[in-house]
Amino acid sequence: MDDPPHPLTDERLDRFARHIVLPEIGGAGQVRLARSRIAIIGLGGIGAPVVQYLAGAGVGRFALVDDGAVEVSNLQRQTIYAARDVGHGKAVSARRWLANFDNALAVDISDTRIGPGNAASLVEGADLVIDGTDNFATRLAVSDACVAARVPLLSAAVGRFQGQVGAFAGHNADQPCYRCFVGDAFDADDCDTCAEDGVLGAMVGWVGTLAAMQAVRIIVAPQMGDPQWGMLHLVDGLKPGMRTLRIAPDPRCSACA
Repeated sequence: MDDPPHPLTDERLDRFARHIVLPEIGGAGQVRLARSRIAIIGLGGIGAPVVQYLAGAGVGRFALVDDGAVEVSNLQRQTIYAARDVGHGKAVSARRWLANFDNALAVDISDTRIGPGNAASLVEGADLVIDGTDNFATRLAVSDACVAARVPLLSAAVGRFQGQVGAFAGHNADQPCYRCFVGDAFDADDCDTCAEDGVLGAMVGWVGTLAAMQAVRIIVAPQMGDPQWGMLHLVDGLKPGMRTLRIAPDPRCSACA
C-alpha cells in the first residue's frame, strides 16, 4: 500500500485513539486503514453510512461513484445529505461531506453511470470495492470487474426489512464471486426498487454499518479474524435477527471459473 495522504501525526493518532487501544486494530491496523483506498459504488442509503463510518475509521483514500442527484425522498435514509443538497449530484455532495468531516482525506469522484464499459477503470487501484447499488446489472458488472482486477468486493443490499452483506474474493481460485451467487439471469437492468416496495431508513443504516464493519475487518485482517470470504450475512429487521450462509464457488461461472 502507498503512504497515507496525510501523516499519522500526534493529532491524528489522538483522533483514532479509541481504535488504537483495541488489540484487534492497534497501531498497525490503523496504519493499514490510513493507507487503504476504498471504492464505494452507489452513494445512497447503504453508501451513506459506509462513507461516514469508514471516514471515521481513518480510511485515507476514497473513490466515490454515483451518477444520481439528491432527491427529497432520499433524505429519509441517506444520512450524508441535507435539504441544501437536493438537486445536486450525490458524488459531489458526498465529497463535500467528507471535506467537512476530515479535510485530510483523498477523495476521487465519478458521476458517470457504472457498467461493463467503464467498471474496470472505476475499480482500478482500490484495495476494496463496496457495492451498494440497487440493480443486478450494475452489481454484476462491478463484480466481474473486481474479479478481473483481483480486487475483493463487499456487496450490500436491502429491501423493505431484509438486508444482506457478502464478502467476495472471486479472483482467488477457491473462492466464489458475486456472479456465483446470483448467476447470469440478472444481467438485464431490472429489479424491484425501494420506491416501489418501500424501505425503513434505519434498516438501510443497519446494513450499511454492517458493511462498514466488514470493510474494516478485511482491511486490518487477520487482526480482526477471518475476512469471511464467501459468507453472506442476512439480516431481518422484523424479528430482528441475523443468519449466515456460505456461498460455494460455481465451477461453471462465466466470470471466475
